[in-house]
Amino acid sequence: MRDPASLAGRLCCTALLAFALASCVSQTTSDRAAGLSGPLSIAKQGSFFIGGRDVHSDTLSTLPNYAASGTVTVDQMYVHYQVPVGAKPLSLTLIHGCCLTGKTWETTPDGRMGWEEYFVRRGYPTYVIDQSDRGRSAADISAINSVKLGRTPPSQLPTVFAASHESAWSIFRFGPKYPELFTGEQFPVEAQAGLWQQMVPDWSASLPTPNPTVPALSQLAAKLGDTVLVSHSQAGIYPFQTAAISTRGIAGIVAVEPAECPSPTGDLTPYTKMPILVLFGDYVELSPRWAPRLKACRAFVAATDRAGGHAALVRLPDVGIRGNTHMMMQDRNNLEVADWILKWIDTHVVASAS
Repeated sequence: MRDPASLAGRLCCTALLAFALASCVSQTTSDRAAGLSGPLSIAKQGSFFIGGRDVHSDTLSTLPNYAASGTVTVDQMYVHYQVPVGAKPLSLTLIHGCCLTGKTWETTPDGRMGWEEYFVRRGYPTYVIDQSDRGRSAADISAINSVKLGRTPPSQLPTVFAASHESAWSIFRFGPKYPELFTGEQFPVEAQAGLWQQMVPDWSASLPTPNPTVPALSQLAAKLGDTVLVSHSQAGIYPFQTAAISTRGIAGIVAVEPAECPSPTGDLTPYTKMPILVLFGDYVELSPRWAPRLKACRAFVAATDRAGGHAALVRLPDVGIRGNTHMMMQDRNNLEVADWILKWIDTHVVASAS
């Protein structure tokens, strides 16, 4: 067990580091402006699928012109990527959350640069996924057709849900309830319709645990080597579940407002092998949904540190960045947040790998 003096010193160092990172971010304004202009030089870009399984079904179709029987591939994960000229050896893998797709990380609803392009401009090979059974990653529809054909009861229908504008408003912490706003919040609400257009049905409640995205992420990390898994919200737990399968290829984890962190009383060994950042925005303590999650993640981070790991939990207001919603990658100050994350990666992940 660490003695109190050691713990006090560690807390002091953490506080100084947070201050230093905030200072560095404030000094990057001109660098950020430079990163927004000029041609984007790409050495390589493309897309591919990873993971998945083949299933045979007799309920693939209820239309007479399409065969009902046959084999399809499901649960695969779509990945698109950009590698800049003169790329850094460390890549970033961006993993979207509930009711959304990889669009989360692209151009913001009001037309500003998203994290995907910005990270590429900062020299990082950047990989963006659509979760398995979401977006461009195929879902297994055979259970739906089986019910429609009368072969199985309606109780066997998969559970699919969609987040309404009203419920998403409070979940994403634009305000305490629809359509009220938190004072000083940074989301571009004048372009709110652009976010609503991004939202899609979510099949996750019908999928096994871990989600098929997790083994696909494990394969992707092994394929890429030295990648930082950057997750958001519902997908916040996925990098941790991926590390529990294998730490191969995972250089670090950045969990942006994870809906769940690993249990502090579970096996923490995988999480001691890489730097971990758990990042929260503003107004968290005002949210009955997010305040308990913040508390649970604090317990996990503390337990991981006690086990010999290098984990940190940071609230952006504590480092001088205020007004951020759950959708901080789309907030007006999204690039300021991106710079803070990149400085953390440079300080912790790159340093630990060298």
